[in-house]
This record gives sequence, C-alpha cells and structure tokens, in this order.
Amino acid sequence: MQPVLVIMAAGMGSRYGGLKQIDPVDAAGNLIIDFSIYDALRAGFREVICVIKHEIEADFKQAIGCRIEKHAAIQYAYQQLDALPAGFAVPPARQKPWGTTHAILCAGAQIAGRPFAVINADDYYGPEAFRRLYDYLAADTPDAEHALVAWQLENTLTEHGSVARGVCAVREGYLAHIQERRKVFLRGGIGEYTEDDGATFIPLPPGTPVSMNFWGFKPGILPLLAATFERNFAAGVAADPLRYEDLLPNAVQAAIDAGAARVRVLSTPDKWFGVTYQEDRPMVQRAVAALKAQGVYEEGLW
Repeated sequence: MQPVLVIMAAGMGSRYGGLKQIDPVDAAGNLIIDFSIYDALRAGFREVICVIKHEIEADFKQAIGCRIEKHAAIQYAYQQLDALPAGFAVPPARQKPWGTTHAILCAGAQIAGRPFAVINADDYYGPEAFRRLYDYLAADTPDAEHALVAWQLENTLTEHGSVARGVCAVREGYLAHIQERRKVFLRGGIGEYTEDDGATFIPLPPGTPVSMNFWGFKPGILPLLAATFERNFAAGVAADPLRYEDLLPNAVQAAIDAGAARVRVLSTPDKWFGVTYQEDRPMVQRAVAALKAQGVYEEGLW
C-alpha cells in the first residue's frame, strides 16, 4: 500500500507564539514545512495528513494547506484534548496537548491501515532522509519492523534554549533503547541534558544518535501505541495533571521491550535544522539560501 506522510502540527501555535507569527524562511514565501512536503513528494509520497487543532485550523489552511493541496492529496486530523478513550476525562485547567503518541492516534482513521512516516512540522530533515525512509516503507519488510531516521546530537542543537531529543542506543542496525530527554542544551560546544531544572547537567558523547521524530511505521504500531497511551494515562495525569504527555519515543520503547516491535535505524547525510525558537530563524534562512546555491532546491518550490 502507498505510504503516507503524517505531519504533527498541533503545537505550532504555542511553539512560535502564534501561528500568524510564522515567517517565511526564503524570499519565495516558503516555510520549513514546505521543504519537508516538497522533499516527501520527490521521494514518492503522494498524500499528507496534517495533525492540527481546531483552534489553528483556519490559519493553518490559509498559510499552508491551501497551497499544498494543489500538489498533493491532503487530509486533516485533529488533536483535541477531549479525544480520549472511554472512561478518561480532561483535568480542569488543562490546555497542553497530550503529546506525540496521542497525535498519531488522533490520525488513525486517516492513516487507514497504510504504512506511514511521521515528522514534526517545524523541523527540516532533507531530501535524502525522505528518500531512505520512503524506500524502507515501500519495501517488503516484516509487519512488526519499523524505522527511525537518526541524526548526530551535535547537529541538532540550538544556541537559543533547550530542545527535546530522543537519545538512542543502536545495536546491529536496530534501535536497542531510546529515552526522551526533554531539556537538552548546547553548553561549551557539547550536548548536555538536565532533569532537575538546571541544578545539574549530564553530558552526552559527541556522535550520539538522536531521534528528531522522523519515524516510519507499519500500521500495526497503532494498537501498540494505543495500549501504551491507555496504560500510562491515569498515573501520568495523577502525577502532573497540567503537563503530562505521552511521548512517541517512550511508547516505541515500550513496544520494543515487549518484543512486539523492532526498529531499523537509518542514517542520513542531510543536516537537520529547525525553528524551535524565533531566534533560530536567521540561521535557518542562511541554511536555506546555501541549499539553493548548491542546487538542492529551485528558488520557488511550488
């Protein structure tokens, strides 16, 4: 079955301080998400599923969707707080989405039993990364085998604050362990993470492979993710009702630990960049200009 691309975009408004504040990264008016979709189409994908919130729907379609629908089939899935399994309730005053595992589950109806890739809306992954993941998804591989494209940690950090990264251990080409670190900083030229709000920092070795949420899944992953989400929800909300999230790397690790999934780790020569913070934008603009000068992209994508 033809693989589809799932873009997690429900957090765009909060990440950037409002969806309307997303500025183009080149003179042609393209956003980072344009480059991702353009690269995905060149790799062979033909359909895009955007996971958004109803609150940003109009702005998202005006800024992105109306342009993309001229070049690819596009569907929308909605990550809403009340999209929960029976018996679960939203805590009072909760506003934060339930995390990346929940985002994928919200797109289950649109995925409709097909293999699918997953990306963040605000990260640039590069054309070779999309080609390698598409080729994997289109190949005849076991139903319980999935894929992850990994980058070197030092190539994924920003000077403007902390980022979340899935820190990976790889054994014989497969993911042995992945742990989501929520606050990874670039300090003294190396990556370090903190789990106590900066009281202490733990260094990560140069070359450490990390996940940028660029996954390739067979449809059988969805019931595994759903089971993990339901199993963790009550305890997570009891511990932190306003901020608890179920994160995709941790849910995948649970499937690996249970012997229900294997994850092939794919490498790529492409360099990641993103706009986690508004201050990252000048760097991204310079990187896009350099890629165009190298002939990777034409001046206007669409």
